[in-house]
Amino acid sequence: MSNIPTSTPHLDRVASPADLKRLTDEELAFLAEELRQETIDVVSQTGGHLGSSLGVVELSVALHAVFNTPHDKLIWDVGHQCYPHKILTGRRDRMLTLRQANGLSGFTKRSESDFDPFGAAHSSTSISAALGFAVGRDLGMSVGDAIAVIGDGAITAGMAYESLNHAGHLKKRLFVILNDNDMSIAPPVGALQGYLNSIAKGPLSSLKDVAEGIEMNLPSPLREGARRARQIVTGLPGGSTLFEEFGFAYIGPVDGHNMGALLSTLRAARTRAKGPVLIHVVTTKGKGYAPAERADDKYHGVAKFDRATGQQKKSASNAPSYTAVFGQRLCDEAARDPKVVAITAAMPGGTGLDTMAARFPARVFDVGIAEQHGVTFAAGLAAAGMKPFCAIYSSFLQRGYDQIVHDVALQNLPVRFAIDRAGLVGQDGATHAGAFDICFLANLPNFTVMAAGDEADLCHMIATAVAHDSGPIAFRYPRGEGRGVDLPERGVPLEIGRGRILQEGEDIALLSFGAHLGETLEAAQMLASSGISVTVADARFAKPLDTQLIDRLFATHRAVITIEQGSSGGFGALVLQYLAANGGLSKGRSVRTMTLPDRFIDQGAPEQMYAWAGLAKNNIVDHAKQLLGQREKVKVVSFI
Repeated sequence: MSNIPTSTPHLDRVASPADLKRLTDEELAFLAEELRQETIDVVSQTGGHLGSSLGVVELSVALHAVFNTPHDKLIWDVGHQCYPHKILTGRRDRMLTLRQANGLSGFTKRSESDFDPFGAAHSSTSISAALGFAVGRDLGMSVGDAIAVIGDGAITAGMAYESLNHAGHLKKRLFVILNDNDMSIAPPVGALQGYLNSIAKGPLSSLKDVAEGIEMNLPSPLREGARRARQIVTGLPGGSTLFEEFGFAYIGPVDGHNMGALLSTLRAARTRAKGPVLIHVVTTKGKGYAPAERADDKYHGVAKFDRATGQQKKSASNAPSYTAVFGQRLCDEAARDPKVVAITAAMPGGTGLDTMAARFPARVFDVGIAEQHGVTFAAGLAAAGMKPFCAIYSSFLQRGYDQIVHDVALQNLPVRFAIDRAGLVGQDGATHAGAFDICFLANLPNFTVMAAGDEADLCHMIATAVAHDSGPIAFRYPRGEGRGVDLPERGVPLEIGRGRILQEGEDIALLSFGAHLGETLEAAQMLASSGISVTVADARFAKPLDTQLIDRLFATHRAVITIEQGSSGGFGALVLQYLAANGGLSKGRSVRTMTLPDRFIDQGAPEQMYAWAGLAKNNIVDHAKQLLGQREKVKVVSFI
């Protein structure tokens, strides 16, 4: 592996977690530091989620040293923090393929390794999955212990509460590690260190005794802080924690960067546990890499960077990102209209709402990892007369679908959905692909659904949403930079249900919906060079459809192709349904829909992923030429 340090004597002895059991506790501590440096070097060359991985280096080593993975099932919530785990579990020689085409996933993935028993990428699923493994074990399956590692943010989600409640009810042996990087704790010293060293060797006692002993042996200035820490996540008065009320034994807080403390605590818990146990581990995001520790986001997600300075590599393009355009233009609309408010589900920076929050903090609401609540909260705001913009990534909006149907669409409330990361998103891969929002929104009564063909159109769609009070409205836009078009000084509301024609031709019409407009225009140029006259139209709306535009294109061209960055069953299907219902398919024309295929697409550069999906400009050209050779009868083909 290029540029990876060669001085890793302890790490070089580890081909799998079984090798950790031959190392002393002191050697495990040295190995952890080697693992931290290697993680930094890898991510400097690949990009990825660095800060969270650095925070769990010692925890990763300790868990694999104490438990018997893969027979014991170690489940990482979200998976942002799994890079050290991957290095320890036989994937060290492939780490420079991380998040690259045909390489290692940036998350845990069942098909990648037996040490990844459950795939992750969306938050708050680990406890539910671990409980499933624990119940399977008790029903006779070949499963050992089940361990869920979940962050202090992810554990606030409703799904985590539901799983904690169920686990406490079932009273199954289960370990939940709460990785808390939102508080500080001094390293254990003196009496506490002695106590931690003794608990694994002493006579068997209850986990409650272990937990109380940790707290009592803290230095007095830390004791009160520990009591406060025990009440994390709406802890209850009277000394108990919410977790204990759920039926869990609680141990903590434990310094997640002290190998001795981690090993002693995990060994004691593993020896003594009979039912569900929660171990509260305090870590530092970005631990051990100064640029990450100093950064506001702790290098949560980074591009490739210079190892020595931490300077991230920037794109050569000068075009603004769609997210940045959305954030600034919504802030401008909020300045003009005091009814405009915004909701994010723990992603103020990722959605661009940090811009508005800085200027109008009382009108931006971060609901945490709670998309269901966020959607219904927005519905309540709309019912109260406000103009809520619910800014959520496409793949995460799926988590609030029942609320979209029942609380928004059914009541015809004017919630504005700003859907970021629509389409294929690159190195985060299939788990974050925005493939399905066109289908699941455009088929709902009362909804208006738009997609921006470029960043200028996004400005107009924001203005359209502000002005639209007659029902729910959504607009989708991709991750990354725009096309570099000129931006209007101010967005202008669009006529609902009206598309636009960008260039006129005679032979074939390309009807694009959304951000594949650039590829469509390039395909039209390639077809023109072959002597084929092409009309390029931008639908803008999937619902309501611009039926006048569709009728015109179908009546005046030998063939029509619809193109979208979404799955089958979306915009193209709606066009076909309209044509079938209105006799359009009996007019001797050929029509084809180009959509994402009926499979999940792994990570790569976005242009690679769209080529794999059959949506590159060359694919558009090929299908256009095929259709123009099929004039003798109607051909209806869905390219999936």
